[in-house]
Amino acid sequence: MGSEPANEPIAARLQQLEDIESIKQLKARYCAFCDDNYNPRGITSLFTDDGVWDGGDLGRAEGHAAIARFFERAPSAFSFAIHNVMNPIIEVDGDRATGRWYLLQPLTRRNRAGEEGAMWLAGRYEDEYVRVGREWKFKRLKFITRFLAAYEEGWAKGQPE
Repeated sequence: MGSEPANEPIAARLQQLEDIESIKQLKARYCAFCDDNYNPRGITSLFTDDGVWDGGDLGRAEGHAAIARFFERAPSAFSFAIHNVMNPIIEVDGDRATGRWYLLQPLTRRNRAGEEGAMWLAGRYEDEYVRVGREWKFKRLKFITRFLAAYEEGWAKGQPE
């Protein structure tokens, strides 16, 4: 008699926790594909058909074909990367969600002459997600760079006081 209404809040809270965990797994798969030589097919599979990857100064791509092309070229500039994402703030609203994450990434960057150098990249992701069927996908992934600095020099050199 009275058990159904009491279960609704629990069911809703459980769904929210499952959604948040699914979004965390989506982000982890994205990082794994990036760290797998920027696997273009894998990365593209995580976005909606009209999804947007927006890296600001690093580039922008809209739709599966453009995202795949962008990540096919990425290894020529970044031959090594380890994406460390942390401190997620994920808010779910039905079949839509947003997420904010920090990134700290050691990487190897290749310049136009083909010389490689160790670098640090840090910034913030501002993501939009949508549920497609039973899974979450990126509708928009936006990365805001805080610094991209040579490993030897560190990020503090040349920073404003």
